[in-house]
Amino acid sequence: MNISLSDHFTYKKLLRFTFPSVVMMILTSIYGVVDGVFVSNFVGSEAFASINIIMPFLMILGAIGFMTGTGGSALVALTFGTGNEKKAKEIFSLLVYVLIAVGFLFTVGGEILLAPMARLLGADEILLPYCVHYGRIILLALIPFMLQNVFQSFLVVAERPQLGLLITIASGLTNMILDAYFIAVLRLGVVGAAAATAISQSIGGLIPLLYFIFPNRSRLRLGRTHMDFSALLKACTNGASEFMTNISMSIVNMLYNWQLMRLAGSDGVAVYGVIMYVSFIFAALFIGYSMGSAPIVGYHCGAGNKSELKNLLRKSFRLILTFQIILTIVAEAGAPFLAGIFVRYNTNLLDMTVHAFRSYSISFLFMGFSIYASSFFTALNDGFVSAVISFCRTMIFETGAVIILPFFLSVSGIWYSIIAAEFMAVCLSLFFLIRKAKKYGYT
Repeated sequence: MNISLSDHFTYKKLLRFTFPSVVMMILTSIYGVVDGVFVSNFVGSEAFASINIIMPFLMILGAIGFMTGTGGSALVALTFGTGNEKKAKEIFSLLVYVLIAVGFLFTVGGEILLAPMARLLGADEILLPYCVHYGRIILLALIPFMLQNVFQSFLVVAERPQLGLLITIASGLTNMILDAYFIAVLRLGVVGAAAATAISQSIGGLIPLLYFIFPNRSRLRLGRTHMDFSALLKACTNGASEFMTNISMSIVNMLYNWQLMRLAGSDGVAVYGVIMYVSFIFAALFIGYSMGSAPIVGYHCGAGNKSELKNLLRKSFRLILTFQIILTIVAEAGAPFLAGIFVRYNTNLLDMTVHAFRSYSISFLFMGFSIYASSFFTALNDGFVSAVISFCRTMIFETGAVIILPFFLSVSGIWYSIIAAEFMAVCLSLFFLIRKAKKYGYT
């Protein structure tokens, strides 16, 4: 049974429509974790720590892909909702072409700044070579990485989320197989990990690019367009929250690494790396659901269907609450197993990781609400509110907590900071949802 954006969504239909996006994001996160598992177990904790040090810088460069994907897909979905399909396709094409051009500039700039940034982020003479070797190879696939993030959102708008899932599976399996071969068999270390990731990202970005270039049965196809600064600005404004989230998270991760190097050394950075890899998988469920449901919200907003907006918001909050409770229980109970995947070779490091992860996992009780609220306002094309929620959640609340709490609680304060930040983000999200209810008519 085909599901269209214009449908009325029951719980069953909503879960079916968002399921490919949820699975796609979870698999993407799992595949990203594979690098860390192989590097930690076959190369060592120092190489593992080095990847975690340079990764925030690489993610900052790729953040524009998330912004274009979420903000642009919301604008295109809204335009479809108004009935102007020609304009929607022109906006889609413009965003992809501009992204490729920007990606080229970022690749060149990233290669130049890579070594100085690694030093600035705390890499010493032991960690620096690992950071540079890994980062230079990853940057070669920056444009495909950006396109992968863009097309994950646009395939949902094109009503082809299943295709996005298949591409993600192909990309992820490639990463896993090449990681095993390059690292475990050929013993290429971080160079092998980076090469495996770069090749898999190329598959994830270039296959959908070819799909949209050639004739297809979806609602979208790349074609002729014209410069439309208002559309570019609107897409950037819509996606500002996701852009700020990625930038802020990268900066916060840099701050975490700096605090941990100061208080616990490279072992502390390794512990945080494990927590981040696992939490990416857990958060991917909320991000995937938000990404999958956003085009539905955008369409009905454009169509002026307020009753369906109310229906989507109510059902989504109930589903997210259920997800939050389940994930928190799984995280608390499964902490020893999850930590052991990465660091079972070091008993002290394993014990430290289990304790830290159990403290950190309480944040899953709150995380989903603010992620969805930010995405919801992006889909309504209210980029300002979405950006405020995302910016405060990471840059203000989490940064403030990770700076202040360690003064009182030492290393434990670092793990508790995320709980405080997520709780405050939920309060802010509820404030905006109540304040904007009359304007958008979803209550």
